Amino acid sequence: MVGGGRMGGKKAKSEGPGRALVRKHNQMVQESKEKGRALYLQQRKVLESVTDISDIDAVVEQAEEAAVLYSAENPAPSLRIDLDENSGTSGMTKEERKRQQKEEEALHASNLRVPRRPPWNSRMSAEELDANERQAFLEWRRSLARLEENEKLMLTPFEKNLDIWRQLWRVLERSDLLVMVVDARDPLFYRCPDLEAYAQEIDEHKKTMLLVNKADLLPFVVRKKWADYFDSHGILFIFWSAKSASAILEDKKLSKEWEGEQLEEQSTHCNHDTKIYGRDELLARLQAEAEAIVSSRKDATENDSKHVVVGFVGYPNVGKSSTINALVGVKRTGVTSTPGKTKHFQTLIISDELILCDCPGLVFPSFSSSRYEMIASGVLPVDRMTENRATVQVVADHVSRHVLEDTYKIKLPNPKSYEPQSRPPTAAELLRAYCSSRGHVSSGGLPDETRAARQILKDYIDGKIPHFELPPGSTSEEVEDNSDSELASQNSGSNELDDFESKEETSVSGAKVDHVLDELKAFEMAGADVLRISAAAAAAKKAQASRDKLHRKPQKKKDRSWRVRGDDVDGMPAVRVFQKPAVSWASISASH
Repeated sequence: MVGGGRMGGKKAKSEGPGRALVRKHNQMVQESKEKGRALYLQQRKVLESVTDISDIDAVVEQAEEAAVLYSAENPAPSLRIDLDENSGTSGMTKEERKRQQKEEEALHASNLRVPRRPPWNSRMSAEELDANERQAFLEWRRSLARLEENEKLMLTPFEKNLDIWRQLWRVLERSDLLVMVVDARDPLFYRCPDLEAYAQEIDEHKKTMLLVNKADLLPFVVRKKWADYFDSHGILFIFWSAKSASAILEDKKLSKEWEGEQLEEQSTHCNHDTKIYGRDELLARLQAEAEAIVSSRKDATENDSKHVVVGFVGYPNVGKSSTINALVGVKRTGVTSTPGKTKHFQTLIISDELILCDCPGLVFPSFSSSRYEMIASGVLPVDRMTENRATVQVVADHVSRHVLEDTYKIKLPNPKSYEPQSRPPTAAELLRAYCSSRGHVSSGGLPDETRAARQILKDYIDGKIPHFELPPGSTSEEVEDNSDSELASQNSGSNELDDFESKEETSVSGAKVDHVLDELKAFEMAGADVLRISAAAAAAKKAQASRDKLHRKPQKKKDRSWRVRGDDVDGMPAVRVFQKPAVSWASISASH
């Protein structure tokens, strides 16, 4: 009885309302932890950049997005099927189409935005925050889909993975100063103005600085023009070379030569805007700019933060990881020529007062003429190249003929007499000349253009092939004139100038004659080549015929002995006729 009473008491105590509430609360906490852990493990997977929708996973994701975005209230757009791709612009020239495209891009430039993070607070659950971010991201994708429907616009491939954009959101929120790393050879291509506006939306005190990397690949005249352009547009910028800074840290021989050039340039020009900063100078400048932002923010709100945070963002393959490694002093991020090496943002402590925050490389949405330019710029991996000649043609159009010949020690075919003599070489000419000089032959005996195209693009991206873009409003003639004047002031004396003036008068009058002689020479060489080729072909054909006759198999003589060889016949085959003897009626009757 006592034992039964004790059991009954325990049972009644366990079924009390207090115990039930505690047990239910613990169960809800456990379920929330499990959901949060599942969501954490889902987001913990290796991030992969998705810029194309050719993969099957991206196609499935696009179908899921369409199911979420389009409903009965918001039906999917009916896309017009146009069999003639250029029907609207068939009667326009290339220049007119390009001008129309620029006007259309300027009209829709305000719609080309980066995705914004939806409002959130610490009281939101992980599921609610994830749902809000996905919905905002899908609506952003739909806004860009409207731009892609415009046949006059061409939208470049952009990042379509939400997790990559989440890394950017965290870096923007944590940073006091945002540093956008761009390539010095074409800074405006890698700059995203809307990202600067987004940083101002998060905090009006935030500033964005352009870190113009690979500035050592630019001539001083071009660097000066870019400095004037940035100053006139109120853009905060710094010229920088991660490769040279890393070489100095590693005590390479190149560092002394680079330091000598820097000292000579500074003593000659004395302009801090065009100066290529060193590692210590860049760290001091970044810390000073970030501290100025924090001090201005303290006037509005009280913030006792003892350190400043500088965030680094930018396109893939612009040298962002190399910059981080040079500033930290050790290798903290992987560096490779393939875009998208950095997968997660990293927080790196430089000192007690300065912290760096590195964001993965992002392909921002922008307007471009073709995806081949993005491959040649290093934004998209070279491994995704399917059209070798179309991509190499971008290199041939941006680099002069003599630069390609001097870089690879090759001889490109001259333009025909009826073609413009200043035309750039075609991709086929460049690839064949490169394969011929290197002996790259495929298994079929043809030039291995795929191997040659990959190497040429790698040299173009790494800077082995010199090239650069000028600021808007500048012309190549101004750069050439300034470069010639600098060379003349440094290397030429008064005697050389007098000789140049005396020869200049005769060069103008003889230009036309030289042009005609060049055309005649090209015509004669073309005719001689045709005759030489025809003679060689005839000799080869004759030699082949003699070899065929020499190595011809002996034919067996047919036995024609069965033919009749008499004089009174015509040589037709003889036919033997077997005739039975005649039988008379007398012999038949006698037998019966």
